[in-house]
Amino acid sequence: MNIIRFKYKDEILFGNFNQEKNTATIYEGTPFNGLFKTNKEVSLDKIEIMTPCDYSKAVCIGLNYRDHAIEFELPIPETPIVFIKPSTSALAHNKTVIKPDMCKRLDYEAELAVVIKKEAKNVKKDEVNDYILGYTCANDITARDLQPKKGQWTIAKGFDTFCPFGYVINTEIDPSNLKISSEVNNKIMQESNTNNLIFDVPFLVSYLSSVMTLLPGDIILTGTPGGISKMEKGDEVKVKIEGLPPLINKIG
Repeated sequence: MNIIRFKYKDEILFGNFNQEKNTATIYEGTPFNGLFKTNKEVSLDKIEIMTPCDYSKAVCIGLNYRDHAIEFELPIPETPIVFIKPSTSALAHNKTVIKPDMCKRLDYEAELAVVIKKEAKNVKKDEVNDYILGYTCANDITARDLQPKKGQWTIAKGFDTFCPFGYVINTEIDPSNLKISSEVNNKIMQESNTNNLIFDVPFLVSYLSSVMTLLPGDIILTGTPGGISKMEKGDEVKVKIEGLPPLINKIG
């Protein structure tokens, strides 16, 4: 299923996205308390696409691709580097990322995001799939000049609009072997595969749930490959992950 959340006739609804027809079949309920199919279908050009869920926190993993760590001349982490983006950083597909006045260099970071289905605490690795709703595209927007090589990264990554994600949650793809890339103005900038992750999805969900309770709708950004560069106002950035429609945002 490709879960999509949208506004239609002033009502916020969930649906199943059909990429071939560019439509959404409307469902009643939510992915967290049960979805029930209706016989109603709507074209995507008649709806406003929203983030596919609301989150209490986006838990993000830094330097989780070997090539990205090498790119920044940093050692391969022995344990996950973790930071959090606030709920106010969330941004939907086709919405505008706002470059802060204090930022001199704004970067894209294409990432696979894990969406949590139900409350997760102290989850064992072999039980992780029971707690995952699915996967979606994300862009860990970063004010690179405000990010120290050592120390906390929240300021550089926590601005409003700095967590675009969506626009669908795929409930069926295997996160262990997916092509991932980013494009700026249709030029490929990053290109890798999730099989290059240092810490894989089962490990991350188990590890993070041993520290904090993950709530329904929370997302885990699993890290970005090498190939980071800056964006300017007016640029269009696209995150592409195998099995998912692309996440597209403009810079303003």
